[in-house]
Amino acid sequence: MHDFDLHQPATLQEAQSLLDQHGEEARIIAGGTGLVQLMKLRLSQPEHLVALHRVPGLAGIERGNGTLRIGAMTAHREVESSPLVREHAPLLAEAYRRVGTVRIRNMATVGGGLAHGDPNQDPQPALIALGASVVLASRTGTREVAVEELSTGYYETVIAPNEVLTEVVVPVPSPKTGHAFIKFLPRTADDYATVSVAVLLSVDSGGNCRDVRIALGSCGVTPVRARQAEGILEGRAPTPQRLRDAAEMVAAEVDPSDDVRGSAEYKQEMAPVMTRRALEQAWAQIAG
Repeated sequence: MHDFDLHQPATLQEAQSLLDQHGEEARIIAGGTGLVQLMKLRLSQPEHLVALHRVPGLAGIERGNGTLRIGAMTAHREVESSPLVREHAPLLAEAYRRVGTVRIRNMATVGGGLAHGDPNQDPQPALIALGASVVLASRTGTREVAVEELSTGYYETVIAPNEVLTEVVVPVPSPKTGHAFIKFLPRTADDYATVSVAVLLSVDSGGNCRDVRIALGSCGVTPVRARQAEGILEGRAPTPQRLRDAAEMVAAEVDPSDDVRGSAEYKQEMAPVMTRRALEQAWAQIAG
């Protein structure tokens, strides 16, 4: 890696001032599990690193006003094991449980993973299925951005150079909601997925689907929200055939690339298969 200056601000305001001062030459570092690898590969060569580990108030999980609020510096492992998350958003606990190894999950942070902008990571599809958003703060104010709209390409996000991702806001699902997170792995259990799918499925008093959300990872340059597939189910009874029809629609919505975990053609064939399994699993939770 090349030489850089490490800054360790004691407040959020100090961190924001450093970002304003150094602009495009600065990068925030949290757990470092993603950024350090990019720096070793010389894919990112910031002149200044702004570490957030001394900034108070950026970690922890709280429930209030129908949401879970997860601080950006909260470790993956804490989300995975949190009683609040397991009770109110078990889909999220499952997704974070599937990230890498325990060692990685103890280091990697929620905010760092999202700011990294890697479409192959596990949590993003689950957060999109849950309708989560992130809070971005600069010296001029804050704004809230849906996780679905956060990534714009490989390692690219809408986060401005002077903004800090401070927390993730996750709506608590309503009763009579099923969920599933499925990660298809051709290699080791700690690898990125060939295809991952997260599903959140609710039904109304008449047994028809509502608030259907399907999101996939490793199927494009950003995580994919399968809106056409959702439309097949929305407002209709989740019959076995309708679940299959919705899953088949996913093939037209993904745009995967070849990589070491599978060819684009293989991923496109696997996406409907994994989506069908996820939809069936989510519906079984409600029905059974």
